Amino acid sequence: MKMKHSTYWVFLAPSLLALVIVLVIPFIQGVYYSLTEYNGFQVKEFVGFDNYLNLFKDDQFLYSLLFTGGFSVASVIGINIIGLLLALFVTQKMGKFNTIFRTVFFMPNLIGGIILGFIWQFIFLKAFVGIASLTGVDFFKGWLSDTETGFWGLVILFVWQMSGYIMIIYISFLNNIPGELIEAATIDGANGWQRFWKVKFPLLAPAFTVSLFLSLSNAFKVYDQNMALTAGGPFNSTQMATMNIYDTAFKVQDMGYAQAKAIIFLLIITIISVIQLYMTRKKEIDI
Repeated sequence: MKMKHSTYWVFLAPSLLALVIVLVIPFIQGVYYSLTEYNGFQVKEFVGFDNYLNLFKDDQFLYSLLFTGGFSVASVIGINIIGLLLALFVTQKMGKFNTIFRTVFFMPNLIGGIILGFIWQFIFLKAFVGIASLTGVDFFKGWLSDTETGFWGLVILFVWQMSGYIMIIYISFLNNIPGELIEAATIDGANGWQRFWKVKFPLLAPAFTVSLFLSLSNAFKVYDQNMALTAGGPFNSTQMATMNIYDTAFKVQDMGYAQAKAIIFLLIITIISVIQLYMTRKKEIDI
């Protein structure tokens, strides 16, 4: 018994060591630096909680948090609706086309965020302008030069990137629904919508827990897509929290202040994620 116990810790030790080196120690250092005036090279002075008090007076940071929150809500809703619809589509009996469609829908997730940003920048700046010139419709003009359309441009990009990934999660849960339940519902006279809403949808509660968590956490952490598509413009009106923190750290060289922002942002993400997990897990228990 002792031998098994020792072997367990021997195999676990490398992972624990890596976790401590990569996560725990940097986090503790980050908390310390957030209490100082730090420029990335040296700690000038210990300022206590001044950085935290100042960030609540920082209008641009507070705006970036609100912008990120709105972006996350819109993206999570879009990603999960489209991901579920795609999963329902590719789980139909279409022979070899199932594999082809799954591959096509998943491919955007394999493209890096920077490249995705430039692809959609070309679409919004070139393709949309071309459509506007041909049709005379002003809707397609200046998408990235306006705050509102820039916001929806970011949402479209992120939804396009993540929907295929979330689709895979829904597919795995849809395939695990017992066929006997679907057959029984069909025999009882349920139509396609009723079979989905009354049988499949309640059984997808665990999939919603996973998918909402992944899409929500990834939406809050978006940086490279934001930088490549709008670079926070116009006038920082589409700047997300991650970009605001990065600019404070590496453009202003105020890393202590940036670290305080990062910790507050981490706490916000953690609280929202815990609430989301609690609410969706509760739904699973009720089913």
